[in-house]
Amino acid sequence: MRLSPAPALDPSLAGSLVLLHLAVVAGGFALLSSASASGLESVRCRLQGTTRPPAFSQDGDLVIGGVFSIHNYMHTVDHSYTSLPEPLQCTGSLATRELRFSRAMVFAVDEINNSSDLLPGVTLGYQVHDSCTSIPMAMNVAFQLANGLDPMFYTGEQCSGSPTVTAIVGESGSTPTISMLRIIGPFGIPQVSHFSTCACLSDKKQYPTFFRTIPSDQFQAAALAHLIRHFGWTWIGAVRSDSDYGNNGMAAFLQAAQEEGICVEYSEAFSRTNPLSRVQRVADVIRSSTARVVVAFTAIGEMKILLKEMERLPSPPRQWIGTESWVTDPYMLRFGLCAGAIGFGIQRSVIPGLRDFLLDLSPQKVSSSPLLTEFWEEAFGCVEVEEKVCDGSEDIQQLQTPYTDTSQLRVTNMVYKAVYAIAHAIHSIVCEERENSTMNCDKNLNVKPTQVLERLRRVNFSRNGYQVSFDANGDPVATYELVNWQRRESGKIEFVTVGRYDASLPPDQRLDIDREITWVKNSTQVPVSVCSESCPPGTRKAVQKGKPVCCYDCIQCAEGEISNNTDSSDCLICPEEYWPNAERDLCILKPVEFLSFHEVLGIILTACSVGGASLAIATATVFYHHRTSAIVRANNSELSFLLLFSLTLCFLCSLTFIGRPSEWSCMLRHTAFGITFVLCISCVLGKTIVVLMAFRATLPGSNVMKWFGPPQQRLTVVSFTFVQALICTLWLVLSPPFPIKNLTTYKEKIILECDVGSAIGFWAVLGYIGLLSLLCFVLAFLARKLPDNFNEAKFITFSMLIFCAVWITFIPAYVSSPGKFTVAVEIFAIITSSFGLFFLLFVPKCFIILFRPEKNTKKHLMEKTSNDIHY
Repeated sequence: MRLSPAPALDPSLAGSLVLLHLAVVAGGFALLSSASASGLESVRCRLQGTTRPPAFSQDGDLVIGGVFSIHNYMHTVDHSYTSLPEPLQCTGSLATRELRFSRAMVFAVDEINNSSDLLPGVTLGYQVHDSCTSIPMAMNVAFQLANGLDPMFYTGEQCSGSPTVTAIVGESGSTPTISMLRIIGPFGIPQVSHFSTCACLSDKKQYPTFFRTIPSDQFQAAALAHLIRHFGWTWIGAVRSDSDYGNNGMAAFLQAAQEEGICVEYSEAFSRTNPLSRVQRVADVIRSSTARVVVAFTAIGEMKILLKEMERLPSPPRQWIGTESWVTDPYMLRFGLCAGAIGFGIQRSVIPGLRDFLLDLSPQKVSSSPLLTEFWEEAFGCVEVEEKVCDGSEDIQQLQTPYTDTSQLRVTNMVYKAVYAIAHAIHSIVCEERENSTMNCDKNLNVKPTQVLERLRRVNFSRNGYQVSFDANGDPVATYELVNWQRRESGKIEFVTVGRYDASLPPDQRLDIDREITWVKNSTQVPVSVCSESCPPGTRKAVQKGKPVCCYDCIQCAEGEISNNTDSSDCLICPEEYWPNAERDLCILKPVEFLSFHEVLGIILTACSVGGASLAIATATVFYHHRTSAIVRANNSELSFLLLFSLTLCFLCSLTFIGRPSEWSCMLRHTAFGITFVLCISCVLGKTIVVLMAFRATLPGSNVMKWFGPPQQRLTVVSFTFVQALICTLWLVLSPPFPIKNLTTYKEKIILECDVGSAIGFWAVLGYIGLLSLLCFVLAFLARKLPDNFNEAKFITFSMLIFCAVWITFIPAYVSSPGKFTVAVEIFAIITSSFGLFFLLFVPKCFIILFRPEKNTKKHLMEKTSNDIHY
């Protein structure tokens, strides 16, 4: 670098100056200064070390630099630090693809120089250097492009000068590019890369002079994660170059993969300079893994080494997912184990005239360029020290190498666009349009790199149908082609574009696959790579302890929950009136249950109810037909008929408990039951009181019967019934029964039932019936020792005993019975108690009337009675 010296030099700094001198010499250049003890009178600056001539160069009014990784390695030497270091040299085989990139830059410059629209009258020159895929060499080239090639002395008060290039195209790798930017960045020299994709380079605070025509890895990482998720791969392996490109790219990918729910079984890093054992360890990790998909975020050099090791000891086929650095490199097609690989590459393009330019290598051009000579000898296998010597008769048209292959111009077009972007930036500085629409360009204008830098930020043009512009980070719009390695019937593997990815579109529209993909093993079936099989609907994922979230067990959804999607993380609770089906993947309406007339239990209870009512009506008919007989007259026929009528209502009111509950049926069933039963018990109570009063009336001087004659008996029945009617009225007015859906008794079905509304009203009705029943039982018990032939009190006692027993057992049964059986218990209690009264009070009498008429006489009734009884 040409540096400006300080105005004076203190002798005490001599030691530090020597150390600085030695340190810079190790890098290839130095500042040589001489000073007198009295001060700095004159300064002489010259470049130290031996400069390396460019691989291709051409003079011009303005010069563009170019840096490409044409060789694979740099020759290393041991530094003794006692003499000047040897010149840096490249070694190893030629990367003919990189050679094509460098020649594409030369082609673009020639094309611009021959253009009448872009920089007319201005000649662009170029200096194309080989970085040997080496960071030290890239730094050496950066110093050289910033200083120039002239080793002459500069004398005067300052060592002044300006960079020899206005801009630089390159480098192909991210790490060498970063190293170069550290050197040329402070001078404001813009660098436009065609292949440096590290997302870190978008940081304008660190790299303000950097631009690129290839998208950032930030977009490629998101595209790869999107692609992997699209095919349902949730368990993958990952390998990367141990470099800025690989580490930063993989970090961005892993973050995007995590957001997509993708798990990574392993992530291994290695470098092509690592020992072979390190590469073997990475290969062993891949072979032993359970992931069938491998994402390789590697540079071309590392990928070659890894695949060679993988071929040495074959393993089950893997589905390889590649980045643009290697997935579209023709050299890689020789690795058959990657057949079926897919990955994102730069859009394929067409550059008119490039192929003819690449093949236009006359013997004179080849012999005048050491690099082209080396390429020619390697391509045709003729080296001077061997028997076969190149004589110029070789036909390059028949040569099949990445250099001559222009069918897949992807990164080459990025070089082409980078040159044109720089040219357009220079054009906007030195050229202006005249009034007659002609272009006037000043080739003598002193164009500074900082000016080109500023104009590069604003370039926006189209070339061969491809738009070129940069955003605020110096990045272009991210568009990719999805490339698939497909094996043809001949066995040859070819690149086939099967889709596209456009980061400028909405997320759900970015990936577009429009052709069939051929997978590993030449299969059309998408391979599976998961840690755990998908959980079917009806189950949920439960992460296995200590493993990534993609490793899980499938657990059936709990009761009342469903999952209707595959791989559900959680089960959904069904709405209140719904319940899961047997597979637990759908919520269906719960079946509604109530005591129906159509089910067996309903039919039985209905038959008993109707049968009981029919018997009561039949008995009333018999009593009416024999109303003049002694036994009917002796049993208070009026109360008997009223009792039979109430029993009929008791039997029939049970029917209101059967069927779908409604607002009216809920109110009717409880009130009808309460009133009819009180009417029934009131009649029995009246008969009991009549029996007791009748025997009391036989005592001398007793006139009790006149106080409990038929009017008083009717009034008693009406009074007791009225009280119950009043209770029911208050109940219906204040808090009547209403239909409800019982969702708590059974989880899987809905019980339609009647809520009593007011529990006080309900138990008041039952309590009043129980009170009358208890009173009737006590009175009947007191009359149990009356004469045998007229001991109706015994039957009343037994009937009340049955009645009370039924309703006492009803309470716990009612409370504990679930669902519709609660209603069945209540109906059963009504029918049972009604039958108890009916059979004990009327069946014996009917038996005598119908089958023992001889006992249906007054004489028989009075046989064991000392006094006649009159009612």
